[in-house]
This record gives sequence, structure tokens and C-alpha cells, in this order.
Amino acid sequence: MTPRKPPSNTARRNEASRRAILTAAFDLVQEVGYAKLSIEGIAARAGVGKQTIYRWWPSKGAVLFDAFLMLSEQPDGGGAALPDTGDLEADLKAVLRATIEELNDPRYDEPMRALSTEITHDPTLAALYSERLDGPMRELKKQRLRSAQRAGQLADDLDLEVAVDMIWGPLLNRWLQRGGPLTLDYADSIVETALNGLRPRR
Repeated sequence: MTPRKPPSNTARRNEASRRAILTAAFDLVQEVGYAKLSIEGIAARAGVGKQTIYRWWPSKGAVLFDAFLMLSEQPDGGGAALPDTGDLEADLKAVLRATIEELNDPRYDEPMRALSTEITHDPTLAALYSERLDGPMRELKKQRLRSAQRAGQLADDLDLEVAVDMIWGPLLNRWLQRGGPLTLDYADSIVETALNGLRPRR
């Protein structure tokens, strides 16, 4: 077996520069807002040239998206499977409660709102978001619901795409519209209400 070569000095410098750029973008968007965020500002904060950023990312939205993935510890947009203890209601409540804690975290609020807005106007960024984050996360959610179907906890003919929207949609809509407080009780209520309609019909 051929031993793996250690990263070259160039690779290490590139990774250090990349992380400096992403950290700078994440910090700056909280300080100045997305409208005033610029490639020039990111480059100055990170201590790199603008061309270094443009060599790796096509826009400030793409930089911020990668920064969010890095700092939320989801470098590939995916992650571990959703909890599967056999108790679907308890598992979904745990997931939605964790989501609420993240949405209420002031470190993530501005970057996530900026990305949500930018995705609606930038088809390239929207495709990147679908490929690296939304698509993989939706599949993890559907996998957990399929497990519940196999256990007889959900109807066999359930449309899993619709079910995902029913469970996670209200939470994200309230956050985007600032339509009310995001509380743990609200998360529990979403799960209980959704499951009342998704369980097998007796």
C-alpha cells in the first residue's frame, strides 16, 4: 500500500487562505450587512488579493454560502442521519428544536437571511444550494420518514416530499417572515399537528 503524501506547502497555504476568506465573509456580513458586503472588503479582512477570491468563487453570495457551511460544520452540505430511536415524534421534535436554536442564534441569523434572499435572485447560487445543502438534507429527512413507514408509524401511501414540507415548512416560513416567536413549544406543536395527519388511517 502506497503511503499518502502529506499536503504540500502550496496546498496548506491555499487551505489557510480559503479559511481566512470564509471567516472574513462570515464576520463581515454580521458587521455591515449583506448589502454592504463586498469582495474587496472580504479580501482586505482576509489579507488576500481580490483575484484569489474570484479564482475560487464567482460571487460574494457563493463565498458566504461556503462560509456558512464551514462554520456550521457541514462542509459537504450533508451530515449524519436524523435520529432514529424508534419514536418518530420524539425524534422530529429533537430535530426541530435544534433547528430553532440555530435559527435563533444571532451568529447565523444575518448570514442565513442574506443567503435566503440571494438564492431567490441568483440561479447559480440557487443550484449550488440545492446540490450541496437542500437536496442532501431533504434526502436525510425522507430517509427518516421512510424508516417510520417501514415501522408502520406513517401511512404507506404518504408522499414524502409533501410530508417534509409539512413538517419543516412552517418553521422556516415563520423565521423568514418574522411571523412570530420561534420557541421550543412551537416546534413541538408543528410535529404533533403534522403527525396527526400523517399517521396511518385506522
